[in-house]
Amino acid sequence: MTFQQYPSKGGIPSGDTAGRPSSPIIGDTYYNGQLEVLEIYNGTAWVAVSAPPATPSISSVTDVGTGLAYATGGTFTVVLTPGTGGSTASQFNVSTTTGGFSASSSGTTVSLTGLTSNTSFVVVANAQNNFGTTVNSNPFSAVTATTAPQTPTIGTATASTSNTDVTVTWTLGSNGGKNLSSITITPFLNGTTAQTSQTAATTSSTSHTFTGLTANSSYTFKVKATNANGTSPDSTATNSVTTANVMDVGYLVVAGGGGGGSDGGGGGGAGGLRSTVTGTGGSGSLETALTIVKGTNYTVTVGGGGAAASGNAGPAGTSGSNSVFSTITSTGGGGGGSWSTVPLTGGSGGGAGSNRTANGADGTTGQGFRGGAGGNGGSFTGAGGGGGAAAQGGDNAGVSANGTAGGAGRAVSITGSSVTYAGGGGGGISQGIGGSAGAGGAGGGGAGSNAQAIAATAGTVNTGGGGGGGCEDNGAGGNGGKGVVVLRWLTSAGSITVGAGLTADATGTDGSFSYRRFTDGSGNVSWS
Repeated sequence: MTFQQYPSKGGIPSGDTAGRPSSPIIGDTYYNGQLEVLEIYNGTAWVAVSAPPATPSISSVTDVGTGLAYATGGTFTVVLTPGTGGSTASQFNVSTTTGGFSASSSGTTVSLTGLTSNTSFVVVANAQNNFGTTVNSNPFSAVTATTAPQTPTIGTATASTSNTDVTVTWTLGSNGGKNLSSITITPFLNGTTAQTSQTAATTSSTSHTFTGLTANSSYTFKVKATNANGTSPDSTATNSVTTANVMDVGYLVVAGGGGGGSDGGGGGGAGGLRSTVTGTGGSGSLETALTIVKGTNYTVTVGGGGAAASGNAGPAGTSGSNSVFSTITSTGGGGGGSWSTVPLTGGSGGGAGSNRTANGADGTTGQGFRGGAGGNGGSFTGAGGGGGAAAQGGDNAGVSANGTAGGAGRAVSITGSSVTYAGGGGGGISQGIGGSAGAGGAGGGGAGSNAQAIAATAGTVNTGGGGGGGCEDNGAGGNGGKGVVVLRWLTSAGSITVGAGLTADATGTDGSFSYRRFTDGSGNVSWS
């Protein structure tokens, strides 16, 4: 390397910054009295060789939150711009003005780690070399360090006593500086095998009821939280809980049918019909099987049919009795109207109007339809038909001497075979003018009377069919049919025990299901 001293004699040249040699070569030296440093030309610029570097400035501070665990702490990426006028820096240093966090790098990009999550920090920087360290830069505006959320603190798990639900509680920790996006709860069968997770209703929830678990099984639960940066580790496990020993039982519950009216009487309404198989009464939706706890007694009651009306201008037929399975109640069918007596509201179908009352009565919502209207035309018009589970009773046209048909019942296949239940009773005729009585609705509805002093047909036993209406002038109505209760469950789920007071005339299977048919009485049943 060729060295050139400027000037050629007399030592190192000196002067102010403006007096630097105009055509230096690499290695030329110069004492800059203005800056009070010795400078050397590096081929591009004059650089100080006997002084600390100039103070750098901070170009940017960026929170690097994605994927960082809460316990690890947050990270800032700090980008610096070297200062001018000093020696070359060998190291750049950054630090926070609070909290005592610092980091260094030989380059102008410095990673500042371990920052307290969800906390704002102001950052300053300096530079150093062998000749010293600069003063700190101007502070950079505060930036918040973010991480994944803190792990929630687990609470307790509490099992329901009536189904397989378990409610889990927890306490949320820090969100890591960013809003939570979800809270996830995971069950562990026998405390070891992870099952399908569920998500809490909101990101501020502190409890969740876990559904769909296996009956009579042991579980623990863990909770974790997620934000835009990532997901916390799972919490510790809850206490171990055992779900209730439960099973699902399907049902058909048909109440007793209403008795038919007398003396040109309307047909009795069919008993209310509720079912979890095939179809239910009225315009109701198919119902859901009842979850029962094994070893617990549940009431079963088979409703009786209503009594028929008799005699001239007699009272309306009596409503049928309710049938019950546990919390499921089907309402007895309404009695049919007699001569000038209004019909009664009822379950699967309301009682029908007589030949002197125009309107039929309503059925119970979700169990059956209304009874038909009577003729309301005196001795020359017939009565309406009782409402059924699947259709309303027939309306009299207003001048016809004929009784109208009872509403059709509902076909249900709970035993594996399709059987129609809860048909309405047919209406009675007007006396002595050649009319025809109304037919009973399919599903056990009794036919109306078509001759003076001859009783109408009763509803069929254990269908909940309504009784038929009587003929004018002392024609008695028919009694309502007794109801029925049929219970159905997975054979593999358990076996039934029938208590005293109940009559069960059929037990059978339908594929993987077992069923029991109850025809009379009231008592308890249980499963094991």
